[in-house]
Amino acid sequence: MRIPFDLTNKIAAITGGGSGIGKSVASVFARQGAEVCILDINSESGTKAASDIRKEGGKAHFHACDVGNQQAVLSVFDQIAVVGGSLDILINNAGIAHIGNVETTTEEDMDRVYRVNIKGAYNCLHGAVKKMKKSGGGVILNLASVASVVGISERFAYSMSKGAILTMTYSVAKDYLEDNIRCNAIGPARVHTPFVDGYLEKNYPGREREFFEKLSKTQPIGRMGTPQEIAYLALYLCSDEAGFITGSFYPIDGGFLTLNT
Repeated sequence: MRIPFDLTNKIAAITGGGSGIGKSVASVFARQGAEVCILDINSESGTKAASDIRKEGGKAHFHACDVGNQQAVLSVFDQIAVVGGSLDILINNAGIAHIGNVETTTEEDMDRVYRVNIKGAYNCLHGAVKKMKKSGGGVILNLASVASVVGISERFAYSMSKGAILTMTYSVAKDYLEDNIRCNAIGPARVHTPFVDGYLEKNYPGREREFFEKLSKTQPIGRMGTPQEIAYLALYLCSDEAGFITGSFYPIDGGFLTLNT
């Protein structure tokens, strides 16, 4: 009998796979049999993430890559295709945050967020779709956010970028139905990653625990999500068991969108 959510013989590219959600996705996918290709601008964390997977018996490779550079992305995808023969799954996870409203967001801030969060996702979509068409199909999962669909204070540039991720998802899903390419998005609320710890340490020194609890309680469920919880939803949506799902958006938010009153 086939094992549910089996990714054996699948090649998965995961951007921002060196830490946080991306690292958890890479680990979970590798445990399910996928050969994971971690793309990250941070060589130290990306190399370690791939090494950790191999130590557990999984298949993993690290590719240093700035997703905002299209030629760099296309070059990495060419390398993946040569080694693995195909690109079956793309996880568009790489992204950066920004805090500020339209007045406090500078042109430089806007350009930086656009380059990574929007252009970076576009570059990967642009390269992956071409590879997937040649090999008969594939699955794309974009990391959107609750900020894609609801207003959040002081997140002007970030919300802009995540709204774009969602609409790109719909467009790709529509355009490539006949090519057997599925494309979906998930929308996390706050997830406890190293970014959160760094943010609290920088902005609330000595009061990290207090503000961690405050941020946690913005989710009606009373806590932040974990990277592993996001990874298991990603696993389902990228598995053959989700073959009837495309062009969809899945919040994973502890009730943030529907239960906040």
